[in-house]
Amino acid sequence: MNVENQDVLLEVEQEGDDEGEEEEDGELEFETQVKSDVSGFSYPDLQRYSKTEKAEFNQNHESLFFNDGQRRIDFVLVYEDESKKENRKRSFNKKQKRKREVYESNLITRGLQLEATRSVLDEKMVFVKVHAPWEVLCTYAEIMHIHMPLQPSDLKTPNSPLSWMTRFFSVDENTIKPEKEFFTAPFENDRLSDFYIQDKSTFFSPATRSRIVYFILCRGEYAVRDNVKKFGINKLLDSGIYKAAFPLHDSRFNHKSQDPSCPNERYLLYREWAHPRNIFKLQPLHFIRKYYGEKIGIYFAWLGFYTQMLLLAAVVGLGCFLYGYFTKDNCTWSQEVCDPNIGGNIIMCPQCDQECTYWSLSITCESSKKLCIFDSFGTLVFAVFMGVWVTLFLEFWKRRQAELEYEWDTVEFLEQEEQVRPEYEARCHHIVVNEITQKEEHVPYTTCGKCVRMTFCTSAVFFWILLIIASVIGIIVYRLSVFLVFSATLPKHINGTEAIQKYLTPQAATSISASVISFIIIMILNMIYEKIAIMITDFELPRTQTDYENSLTMKMFLFQFVNYYSSCFYIAFFKGKFVGYPGDPVYWLGKYRNEECDPGGCLLELTTQLTIVMGGKAIWNNIQEVLLPWFKNLIGRCCTAARSEMIVPRWEQDYHLQPIGKLGLFYEYLEMVIQFGFVTLFVASFPLAPLLALINNLLEIRVDAWKITTQFRRMIPQKAQDIGAWQPIMQGIAILAVVTNAMIIAFTSDMIPRLVYYWSFSVPAYGDQSSYTMKGYINNTLSVFAISDFRNESKPAFPWFKNQTTCRYRDFRYPPGHKHQYEHNIYYWHVIAAKLSFIIVMEHIIYFVKFVISYAIPDVSHKTKSKIKRQKYLTQILLHENPLKAMKKNMGSIADKILKGADGSFRPKYE
Repeated sequence: MNVENQDVLLEVEQEGDDEGEEEEDGELEFETQVKSDVSGFSYPDLQRYSKTEKAEFNQNHESLFFNDGQRRIDFVLVYEDESKKENRKRSFNKKQKRKREVYESNLITRGLQLEATRSVLDEKMVFVKVHAPWEVLCTYAEIMHIHMPLQPSDLKTPNSPLSWMTRFFSVDENTIKPEKEFFTAPFENDRLSDFYIQDKSTFFSPATRSRIVYFILCRGEYAVRDNVKKFGINKLLDSGIYKAAFPLHDSRFNHKSQDPSCPNERYLLYREWAHPRNIFKLQPLHFIRKYYGEKIGIYFAWLGFYTQMLLLAAVVGLGCFLYGYFTKDNCTWSQEVCDPNIGGNIIMCPQCDQECTYWSLSITCESSKKLCIFDSFGTLVFAVFMGVWVTLFLEFWKRRQAELEYEWDTVEFLEQEEQVRPEYEARCHHIVVNEITQKEEHVPYTTCGKCVRMTFCTSAVFFWILLIIASVIGIIVYRLSVFLVFSATLPKHINGTEAIQKYLTPQAATSISASVISFIIIMILNMIYEKIAIMITDFELPRTQTDYENSLTMKMFLFQFVNYYSSCFYIAFFKGKFVGYPGDPVYWLGKYRNEECDPGGCLLELTTQLTIVMGGKAIWNNIQEVLLPWFKNLIGRCCTAARSEMIVPRWEQDYHLQPIGKLGLFYEYLEMVIQFGFVTLFVASFPLAPLLALINNLLEIRVDAWKITTQFRRMIPQKAQDIGAWQPIMQGIAILAVVTNAMIIAFTSDMIPRLVYYWSFSVPAYGDQSSYTMKGYINNTLSVFAISDFRNESKPAFPWFKNQTTCRYRDFRYPPGHKHQYEHNIYYWHVIAAKLSFIIVMEHIIYFVKFVISYAIPDVSHKTKSKIKRQKYLTQILLHENPLKAMKKNMGSIADKILKGADGSFRPKYE
């Protein structure tokens, strides 16, 4: 019986075995006919490969081909032989085996060729190697709208004026040769002769071949349940029928393959890109894209560009830091704090009820010196600079992204080119009429069902955000409570002469311990919410993979934004702002007295919080990204050390590497965008943040490269036009950063009160100095409180002196005895007016500059526009006008023949 017309009956039976999973009850295995799913397409020698071939390992551990040495391995599937499983669920194993056999049979009907080889190290494991013949590649390349080369590009690339400098940081062109540029067009099988095909075996790159095979694997059926087909390799992986599915690395990363047909691209990537010695070299982006696909390439292109732009921000930030460091000795207000005759004689009011006592202002001498470094004029300059820098970064990245879109053939990566997720297709039970085409379409839910899903998902996200806010409130309560403990246990000497009290004040101890605890809670909530967010997005059922990732991105970032930045927002904009005064303090939750800032403000504490969270996050991520996969692979190598003398094939070596995970680079993007938020949102309090981010990113590029090249299986190549939802997220952060930095300078730092004092209150009519000066600033900005006005519940239980009748506190209020005692004075209203004016002016100036920059820098450069137009022109000429001219020529010759024939047939009649 011929294969083309025979029915392969795989047995239809009721799946109701009690030993099986409940999810599979009532499932029917379907009938499969060996036929083509593309009309008019036939597969040569299909009868020969109607079943999975069995083959023994040929002892060639470097081979990337089937045993015949001709058919290239494009993908590998791994399963555990059901007949060798040591458990009692025979019926369940039989069901899994039948699903697998049905699935593989359907892969063969789609034209794929399979060869199964048993494991060398574990006889239970079987490796199914998958090969896509030329005809299958051509057919699915057309279905997937894959761009293929038409002819070499004839546009000359102008040399950059900085090419002489970048040459020292570029990869050696003799090692990794530059990729030749082509004009491309979506592949069409009928116009095969128009494409630039020199060798059929290399026309489709290994990454493209793997991408096509994965597309087929995601649509291979294996069962029917309730008249709905179940399909896709991902479902089979989740159910344990297959243990793994991955494309092959082409060689070992640390040894060059001896096989002359092996390109050794993995070895070259490790040596020229992932190795730590290349930390200052530019990345071979085109080579990365060629090996891993556009999605990986665009991530490393963005990360490299972000790191290069950080270099400028780091230099300016370091300059502002050094300016503050070298001018801190000229800080007049800090000198007054440290002066025994000024700060030493100022007795401050207790900052908590009963347990706290009076304290000398001079004990904050060391913190005031540190504050002078960060709270200087350079901070203002740097905040304005960063507002402009972030706009330059985003606008120049758009240009760079447009160049990559053209060079990597993703300019016309339209929605119809991206295929629907198999999980979405499997749930399409409802029929609706498309408003545009007026044709019936299958969708997974009705409009009402979609509203229910969206309501549930939104409610779940907001519930977790409220949980974070609850944890932040818990941290605030901790800070208020532990401050009492530190105030009671730390030394109470009013002069602060002991060394420990110079550095470990109750405020500092509370701030550091709260920051560490906050970081731990952030990481715990982060790990829990990651799983919750994936479950919510799966339930939401997005249509395409891009929609899925964008939806998950927004959920995760919204959560992470609140999780990472909430404590910073509290310190910057809430702590010490609503405390009242010693005679009438404000209480949190009616029980805990609100925290106060140091006399210099909360800026130094915000800097401490940023340092701990940024540094701790970087260390934790490196542990997760480097040590964890390395340790797992080390355990795997130790377990197989006893059989190390065996020759292990390439596919089995890759199987023992770590799987990359379903979300791929999602967490890498998330990590970098969270860092981008720290660098931009709060940079006015910590000008060294860009420098720390630069150092981290230089390491991050090589760590990520080392990780995916050496420790993980090869990623499935995927198409990507841009960085997705991360672009609008960064644009939102850039807009918000202008506001936060202006408010940090206005409300968190002490810059505005100092400027108001210098220009208005140091000289008559408000001051008594003869010229503009900062002398007397500390005395002028600390209000006076009469000890006799303490309420009983706030009065210190153990006063350290009896002769003092007043104490000082941080605020602008009238002294006792004044007709408006303890009300805000004129200085306060001047400061408030100056702060609001500063925010308005700074925001409008920066936003105007941002608008001008955005308008002046086009998203697509003139050079890239010319290339795109040239490519469209050639595509039209080669694929449309030339065939039309040929057809007209043929029609003309046919018409001439007809006319000649007509002349010959009519002439005798006239004669």
